Amino acid sequence: MELDKVIKELFENNIIKIVLSNPRDTKYKKIVVSKTEQGFQAEKFTETQAFHENLSEEQLAVFVYSCMDEGFKQLNAWNGEFEYSIKISKKGKVFFNKTKNSAEVKVSGSNNRQKSYFLEEGTVIPPLVDMGVFTKDGKVINSMYDKFRQINKFLQFIDEAIDKASLSKLNIVDFGCGKSYLTFVVYYYLTYVKKIDVTMTGLDLKEDVIKKCRKTAEKYGYEKLSFEVGDVAVYESDKPVDMVITLHACDTATDYALYHAIRWNTKIIISVPCCQHELNGQIETDDFSILTRYGLLKERVAAIMTDAIRGNLLEYCGYKTQILEFIDFTHTPKNLLIRAVKSKIPEEHKKKLLNEVENLIKEYNLRPTLYELIVGDSAEKL
Repeated sequence: MELDKVIKELFENNIIKIVLSNPRDTKYKKIVVSKTEQGFQAEKFTETQAFHENLSEEQLAVFVYSCMDEGFKQLNAWNGEFEYSIKISKKGKVFFNKTKNSAEVKVSGSNNRQKSYFLEEGTVIPPLVDMGVFTKDGKVINSMYDKFRQINKFLQFIDEAIDKASLSKLNIVDFGCGKSYLTFVVYYYLTYVKKIDVTMTGLDLKEDVIKKCRKTAEKYGYEKLSFEVGDVAVYESDKPVDMVITLHACDTATDYALYHAIRWNTKIIISVPCCQHELNGQIETDDFSILTRYGLLKERVAAIMTDAIRGNLLEYCGYKTQILEFIDFTHTPKNLLIRAVKSKIPEEHKKKLLNEVENLIKEYNLRPTLYELIVGDSAEKL
């Protein structure tokens, strides 16, 4: 039988899933094709990575034929009722078989699954394996489902901002990257899943941490992910920055990161603040001392004020800003994520936002770092 005729016959049977295996001299070790509402998605697996490609129904037969013609010697396909198999012998002879399914076919790339998770279970993602979230074959470890969901939630916040900003190329700075693998996960998602041309730089003060991150990036083959030793307060980028990420940059380091993003006219800012000590040490009020009398409540009020001021100042500087609830990776209590996307903010609204900040500063005797950096000497003395 001729391969093209067999494949043509195969696709007359409403196929919903295909697995290409037994490769000979090919880049990929396995390819899994799953039906979605939009068409089909192919997951192409190497030893350490997975690459995704969306296909229309018209493209699928050509894609499968080229894969088998170039080296895959076995195909298994399902349509919900039957399993079909195509095998190519060493001599090039094509064998075609059809059997009744003994169990329900699970389509891992289904549309419902894609809506739930931005990173698919069953895909080998090296950072998640090294984090202990995935097994070596890409399965979520039972005790790590919470962390897996948290990572996907973080990617959702980024994904929505990118789609809103309509960006197809990104230069990203990750301030205070530390040794967290989240930097690697973000790079993987944007580069290999979203197919965006990404250049990403992680910055941290600890030289030993940066050395380890560089080795890890080299191990993964992440060529456009680099790491630098540096202080957030004085860092400068030598090229335009499209996105700034700050994940737990401690205390006022978050403010300096936000200030750099504003100065650079960065299109997207994603910030998960860490400890917020600055205002807790400044806050004083006569009329509202009920909010500062009890240590625990004072700490929480100061943290809320800190992020409220940051949100207002970002909008004042031309960013549509949201403060969203986010669950931390280290399983600490719920905290907040600031997401800001460059937008057009009416001048009257900007004035109102700044006025609200200055009223709060005056009432509670505050000197927040981000306010000082943005407004500085141009502000009237309060």
